[in-house]
Amino acid sequence: MVAVVVLSWNGRQDTLACLRSLAALAAPEPLVIVVDNGSSDGTAEAVRDAFPAVELIETGANLGFAGGNNAGITRALERGASHVLVLNNDVELDPHSVNALLEEAARRPDAGALCSTILFADPPGLIWFAGASFDPRSGYNGRQRGYREPDDGRFGEVVETDRGCGAAMLFPRAVLEAVGLFDEELFLYVEDTDWSLRARAAGYRLYVVPASKVRHKVSVGSGGESAPATLYYDTRNSIVVCERHAPLGWFGTRRRRLVLVGAHLAQGLGSGRKREGATAVLRGWRDARAGRLGPGA
Repeated sequence: MVAVVVLSWNGRQDTLACLRSLAALAAPEPLVIVVDNGSSDGTAEAVRDAFPAVELIETGANLGFAGGNNAGITRALERGASHVLVLNNDVELDPHSVNALLEEAARRPDAGALCSTILFADPPGLIWFAGASFDPRSGYNGRQRGYREPDDGRFGEVVETDRGCGAAMLFPRAVLEAVGLFDEELFLYVEDTDWSLRARAAGYRLYVVPASKVRHKVSVGSGGESAPATLYYDTRNSIVVCERHAPLGWFGTRRRRLVLVGAHLAQGLGSGRKREGATAVLRGWRDARAGRLGPGA
């Protein structure tokens, strides 16, 4: 049995659209668990009314990506799921997307996780994620594979990826039991990278399955890819996760921090909210240095 965990925070219409796409999946139907992360926009009531068969968990507070998904994953394992698919609530799935992941998982017993190819919802037809290189020793690893390139078949083969993407990521039960869940101290962003590094250290491999496609509104819950909240958590957690998995010593650590902060500052200064973006990056750097984790933006 596959369980699908949909995490929502104040995203009622996106969550309902995601659930409609799940209702249109090719058989067999998965167990669907919606985790409402303390929404104030009526998400829980709307889900209960429109999809009474969906299991609804109301956390009562915003536990972040990590805490909210962990609540759903824990419930899925209690229900006996053999695989758990975590989804952002702002994605919509193609009808065969889940089956494609499960079929590939059956062919690859070494798989720690399998990810969908993720397309932008707007503009349509462009890739957001088709895999990514990641070396924690480096401060900057470049764009994700296929980023903003057309989905025209060039990325049509199953490939190994250094890190998975938690917007649409399938985990076998045995791997979750061996590697554990997401690190709740990270709260939001880079927790999927941290999990990926832990899984690879345990001997598992991560794959992208292009036959599984989802369309993603990209960071809508935090305001967009260059929103201050996104920049804060991504800066802070990138520093923390890289230093956790690849200690470099005094000089290497400071050089890596400089590269990470510089890359995020460039992103923030290129956005429409330059001052707020730069401030968010610097706050993320300071909190990483001080070891201040959890909710912080």
